[in-house]
Amino acid sequence: MGTWNSRGLRGSVLEEMINYTNEKYRSKELALIQKIPTPITPVRFDKESRHITLAYFDQRSTVDYLGVVQGVPVCFDAKECAVDTFPLQNIHEHQIEFMRDYEKQGGIAFFLLYFTHRQECYYLRFSELMTYHERMKAGGVKHFKYSELNRDYFVPSDKGVHLHYLKNLQQDLLDRKQ
Repeated sequence: MGTWNSRGLRGSVLEEMINYTNEKYRSKELALIQKIPTPITPVRFDKESRHITLAYFDQRSTVDYLGVVQGVPVCFDAKECAVDTFPLQNIHEHQIEFMRDYEKQGGIAFFLLYFTHRQECYYLRFSELMTYHERMKAGGVKHFKYSELNRDYFVPSDKGVHLHYLKNLQQDLLDRKQ
């Protein structure tokens, strides 16, 4: 188990952008997406500030966000990457299993992958992730590269929203029908 202040998106710019976007979607009645808190067990407190200074994760989390978009159930996780190569080890097997099961139930699962050095966000479809994952399982590379990504799935900024990922979700839904 890791400690609370050592991993994940706690306080990240990406999480703030997603939360802002989700609030805009909610206020416009386009979607209702909720951040799923990671359960922690506090171990040490700073008595003066009353803040947790050390904690452990109670259990492995599955995804960062759950919700519904115009009747379509969605779940997604947010990841950051500082280079043009994304290591597949950053996506855990329990997350893949959860997302696979979620899609079997009729939901849409995806990742928002933020390339911090480029300030670009990518909507990684679950099916696309599985292509890279299967390649790795067959003995191939244990990562995918920025250059491999489909240009149509980079997340645009639009209508006062920095990460307008609903446009990518719409494209994902259209591509699934074909």
